[in-house]
Formats: sequence, C-alpha cells, structure tokens
Amino acid sequence: MAWGCALCLALAGGAFLALLVQLLRWLRADGDLTVLWAEWRGKKPENELRGKVVWVTGASSGIGEELAYQLSKIGALLAISARREDELERVKKKCLQISSLSDKDILVLRLDLTDRGSHEAATNSVLKHFGKIDVLVNNGGRSQRSLFVDTNLDVYSAIMELNYLGTISLTKHVLNHMIQRKRGKIVTVSSVMGIMGAPLASGYCASKHALQGFFNSLRTELTDYPEISIINICPGPVQSKIIQNVFTENLAKSIENSGDQSHKMPTDRCVRLTLVSTANDLKEAWISDHPYLAVCYLWQYAPTWAWWLMNRMGKRRIQNFKSGVDADASYSRKKK
Repeated sequence: MAWGCALCLALAGGAFLALLVQLLRWLRADGDLTVLWAEWRGKKPENELRGKVVWVTGASSGIGEELAYQLSKIGALLAISARREDELERVKKKCLQISSLSDKDILVLRLDLTDRGSHEAATNSVLKHFGKIDVLVNNGGRSQRSLFVDTNLDVYSAIMELNYLGTISLTKHVLNHMIQRKRGKIVTVSSVMGIMGAPLASGYCASKHALQGFFNSLRTELTDYPEISIINICPGPVQSKIIQNVFTENLAKSIENSGDQSHKMPTDRCVRLTLVSTANDLKEAWISDHPYLAVCYLWQYAPTWAWWLMNRMGKRRIQNFKSGVDADASYSRKKK
C-alpha cells in the first residue's frame, strides 16, 4: 500500500512538473506550442524547401521581402511579386548577393492583386519560367488604422478586394496547377486579427476572418489530394513597413506618423517560424509575442474573458493611436 501511494505521488509530481515546464515555455513563447515543437523536433526548412519553386506575393517589403531573403539562402527558386517592380529588382539583387542562386533562379513578376483579370496570365508566366509551382505564399495585402464611425465604406470595399478577393483569385489559378500535379503548398499570411477582433482595424480583421474561413473550408474540399497543404500563418505585430501603407478613413489619406516599431517581433523571427510551419505542413500557426499570443488562446478557449481583455486593451490602443504613437506600443514585449 505504501509503495502504491509513493508511486501515485511520484506520478502526480511528474505531471505537475511537466505542466509547470509547459507553462514556463508558454510564458516565454513567441509562437504557439505546436509551432515551437516543430521548430525543435520537426522538419527543417533547409531540407524541405531547397530546390522548390516558391511564389511570394507582397515581396517588395516587410514579411514578403524577408521571406525572399531567407528562401534564397535556403536555395529555393523564387518568383517574387508586388506592384512596385523597381523594389522587386532591389530585393532580387540582394537575394543574389546573399545566396548561391543565379539570375534565372529568381523571377521578378509585377502583380496587382486587385487586377484579377491578370492572375491567370501571371500564373502562366511562373509556370513557363519554372515549369511548376511548389509553394504559393499569399502575403500581399494592406492593414488599416481608422475607427469605423470615421471610415468611408469604399475603404472596406478596397480592403476586401485586395486582401480577400485578390488572394483567393490568385489561389484559384495556382490550385488548378497543383491539383493536376496532386501536390503543393498554399501558405496564406493571415493575422492574429483573423482570430480576434481589435479596434482601428475592423475592415482588416474582417478580411483576415474571411481568409481564415475560406482556406479552412477549402482544406476540407481537398481531402482527395492529401499532398496539397493549406497553411494559415497568423502573425501578431511585426516590425515592417505595413503601418506606412495602411488604409485610413478614406482612400486618398495616408497615415501621418507610423510611430516606433522596435517593440514588435523582428521580421526575421516571424519569417523563420513561417518557414518552419510551411516545412511541417501546420494547418494554422500563431506567431506572436505576448499579450497577443495569450489573447489568441483566450479567444479560442475562453472567449468571454478574451472580449473583456480586448475591451481594456482596445481602449489603450485607440488612445495610443490618437496621441501619435504606435497603437500597440504600451503593451507589446520590448525588443531585447
């Protein structure tokens, strides 16, 4: 009997210790625990993506630009797209400098996601150049900084046209090719705002919720093609130029002061975890520092608490924005 009690106590102690370790890991995490496990024990992007043809939209700045750099170092063959061809040429030049790729290994392809009539021809251009598309990274899009009561409805139309309809239009053409090959990966850079709601970004949140719903549904339509992966990436605040190009109250107005961005997650870390998620075919990845990571868990498992917390965080977010500092400055983890 004493031996049995000792064993029970030992098992209980071991379980408690395991939970404590997980809690400590989570408190220090910059991604959900599935992503971090994949980073530690999963497949490596260097092995899985080398030699693959990867098409990245929104590649002229921010996450898309950093994706091009890290993929080029891995040895992936690249098609990089955005509206600004001169910026794409700059990105290509740096890719060639930091990698062993040759000029023909990187295709610069100007693309406007809102011009849906051009998407079939763009897809054919990539296929003509490389012969296949292994990975499509839907990264193009714009964020928002404005209150709904102040914002013209045409702004919401433009957000949905770009972030949502443009993305699924391009996906449709690339997916046809992947279905013919019976393999491929479609990676969509969504946002934690596709999981939760937040002030100053109601249209942006709506577009990302739409993408989440679309791609989660599309995944269920592809059960006959197990080698085609649908991967949703949900970053939190990341250091990039996205704030400089946000939608505001009307289409003609740009934001006057984007504020300091140094408190946000470094772009290279976000991209590394994105590539880990891609290599391991994770269906959804939350890549964020706290408190946004914590709110994602709350929104998933305790939504009433999440709504209460976001009401408190949201009030400060609006105050920050109106005072000219970054909306998330007062509660994001400081960069070390």
